[in-house]
Amino acid sequence: MTLRWRIVALVAAATCAAAAAVGVLVHHASRDRELSQARDGARTTLDHAALIYARTGGVQGSGAVLDAPGLPAGLRRLVAKGHQGTEFVTGPDGPAMWAARPADGQVLSVRVDMKTAMRNIGALDTNIILAGLMTTAVVLPLGVLTAERMSRRLRLAAATARRIAAGDLDARISAATRPHDEIAEISGAVDSMAAALQERLLDEQRFTADVAHELRTPLMGLVTAAELLPPGEAAGYVSDRVRVLSTLVEDLLEISRLDAGAEEADLSPCPMGPVLDEAITGTGLPARLRTGAAPDAGQADAGQPDAGEGPKVWTDPRRLARIVANLVVNAHRHGREPVEVTVAADGRTVTVRDHGPGYPDDLLERGPQRFRTGVRERGRGHGLGLTIAAGQAKVLGATLEFGNAPDGGAVATLRLPEGPEPGPIQD
Repeated sequence: MTLRWRIVALVAAATCAAAAAVGVLVHHASRDRELSQARDGARTTLDHAALIYARTGGVQGSGAVLDAPGLPAGLRRLVAKGHQGTEFVTGPDGPAMWAARPADGQVLSVRVDMKTAMRNIGALDTNIILAGLMTTAVVLPLGVLTAERMSRRLRLAAATARRIAAGDLDARISAATRPHDEIAEISGAVDSMAAALQERLLDEQRFTADVAHELRTPLMGLVTAAELLPPGEAAGYVSDRVRVLSTLVEDLLEISRLDAGAEEADLSPCPMGPVLDEAITGTGLPARLRTGAAPDAGQADAGQPDAGEGPKVWTDPRRLARIVANLVVNAHRHGREPVEVTVAADGRTVTVRDHGPGYPDDLLERGPQRFRTGVRERGRGHGLGLTIAAGQAKVLGATLEFGNAPDGGAVATLRLPEGPEPGPIQD
């Protein structure tokens, strides 16, 4: 049950409970008043009849009766003990108030008929029920409107929070400030959190960009110095480290461009087979490429004629190659061979799989994050490869999903968007 209907149910229950409580109180108060008046009237009539009986020895015209046959048994026993009293009974003749007292060995009693009084109380109960129903009918729609308004504001806050979590840091609720309004306070807190988060991420992006640009100049000097070293083991080691540092700086610059939104896709029709074959070959790492094949079809090594051109898609071949190359490198760095690259028959879905321990849980839950490589056994790295792959996929309008195969191994699935033209794309 949603919050809206819970509030509606609570309003309805509270209204019905209040109406019922008022009805019960009014019913008992009215009944007690009628019984009290009837009891007082019966006693007065009985006292007057007793005076007449004492003077005349009879009760003619007094409204009382001697030894009435319908006298309640409990009242008769009370009189037999020498006392007087009253009792309300509902008998065959209807509700009545009896009063009795002893009179020379006899029972002098008065009966006050209460049919009209009880009927009036019944009519009052009916009116109270109708009034309660009318009150509920008036209050319930107001409760529904209030609950709907609160629910709408809370749904807006939840939707904005989900947009922020999805990466839209410009999303805001922009709710009006109202004193003593908890929902407005929540909305303001979400907006403040979004603004603070956006500022922190922008600071991180600016820091990454600044570091990359500042490192580029001394890095060029290191590259030049490494080239001037005499050939030898030390020179080879220095050149290798410089190359690693250069790759890291270029990755940081690419992430900075992706963060700034400066990257735009250059879309064109291209065959998947050669693009992926070139991407895999450029990594210098072994991977088996299957183009337009079913999962149980035979496999061909990348670069072999068996791979074929495969279907054509409308995409940016450079960015597609960059994504696949990063996924292959990550599979070799953190997984185990064989590494398989599979293109679905439609040509728009590319799967890269290894047979290692699989992606860690935090990556599956939160996605790739820069400078985080997951658990220690996944090996070395800066966590930039998957981050760049995800960023380039976003530029292409594609989706990049990460998962683990049931029989072990990490699985990255890239789904390219449909092209602007239906059917096969012609060069």
